[in-house]
Amino acid sequence: MLEIKSLSHTYPNGTQALDDVNLSIPRGMYGLLGPNGAGKSTLMRTIATLQTPSEGSIVFDGLDVLAEPDKLRRRLGYLPQDFGVYPRVSAYQMLDHMAVLKGITAKGDRKAVVETLLEQTNLWAVRNKSIAGFSGGMRQRFGIAQALIGDPDLIIVDEPTAGLDPEERNRFLNLLAGIGDEKVVILSTHIVDDVADLCPLMAVLAGGRVQLEGKPSDLIAQTRGKVWKTTVEHDAVEAVRESHDVISTRLFAGKTIVHVLSDTQPAGYEPVEGGLEDVYFATLSQLRRAA
Repeated sequence: MLEIKSLSHTYPNGTQALDDVNLSIPRGMYGLLGPNGAGKSTLMRTIATLQTPSEGSIVFDGLDVLAEPDKLRRRLGYLPQDFGVYPRVSAYQMLDHMAVLKGITAKGDRKAVVETLLEQTNLWAVRNKSIAGFSGGMRQRFGIAQALIGDPDLIIVDEPTAGLDPEERNRFLNLLAGIGDEKVVILSTHIVDDVADLCPLMAVLAGGRVQLEGKPSDLIAQTRGKVWKTTVEHDAVEAVRESHDVISTRLFAGKTIVHVLSDTQPAGYEPVEGGLEDVYFATLSQLRRAA
């Protein structure tokens, strides 16, 4: 269990990235959903002991993370949003080097770990290829391979599918799903489908605060019977915004499909079987109105 209590962080320039964040994250896959600039990466970096918060506490299985960061690092696997590697080094050599840094010094043990991870991430066929020649999806799979070195108990992946094509995204999500339920795995993303596909528990972070949390199915149930849609010409969208609580718009066949939130059915609208995307956009819409 990862317990985050009253966590806040303000950068030297005065930007408050986190504002009294409280989360209890059990073992299994946990989704942290939020727009760019919500504070997700700051939270992930803080949990990973890469920066110290202004206030608050983080406890993992009884370990005070802020007081004893080195002990947490021995149990941590981390795939940041952007990670650098030596581009001309092969995947095998790089994983071998990182295994040494993780404390796996015996050559035979390292060989077993590296080969297992290359197989697990479907990179065995390109193990001797330099990482500079990897596609985006291959780089992300390499990233999760290095995060799994040492069989960590806490795994953090930050925006792992951003920029991946649909096939690579599915491959990466299947890889994450296979990590197991005995570890705490935090998936931080702005992509709603990633959370909907993988995570039995989730939270929405926006404006540096936790806006809602729970099971996706329970959160979806809260909007049932309150989401409606209609199709309008593109130049009519602003008029709809003035008269309804618009939570999302998207183009289809040259027209705009508008989703609105209402306790009763507006004239000219039809009901929508709400999904997690509607929950997410409704949350952001309410936050913008309150600002």
